[in-house]
Amino acid sequence: MFKRIDHIELLTAAPERAVRFYTDVLGFRERERMRIPETPAGPLELVYLELGGTTVEVMCYPAAMGIPARNTELRLGWQCLALEVDDMDGALLMLKGKGVDAAWGPVKRADYARAEIRDPDGNPIELRQWYR
Repeated sequence: MFKRIDHIELLTAAPERAVRFYTDVLGFRERERMRIPETPAGPLELVYLELGGTTVEVMCYPAAMGIPARNTELRLGWQCLALEVDDMDGALLMLKGKGVDAAWGPVKRADYARAEIRDPDGNPIELRQWYR
């Protein structure tokens, strides 16, 4: 019945900054841009980014007065986007070269290594290397 995750929505007030981060730093490719002129919150700008069969839909309501700051305390709901990497140390070194430091990690266990970075809006992105 259920086949796969179709997409993940990412709401941002700075879409071009988000697109640059996800494409230039993380290697997503831009698939499509779209503008929906009328929604209850005003015009909606969309950019679809793909990586390994997964789509991140970058969303922006340019006429919105602002987006509330992200609450850093535990909350219900989605917690982060997680990306699998081939080489944790190599990925963190590449990211550091692009000005992106790990928020924490890497934590290395018998079966995997984990670390976390943040996108320009502060959204957590887990990096995970599986040892299989």
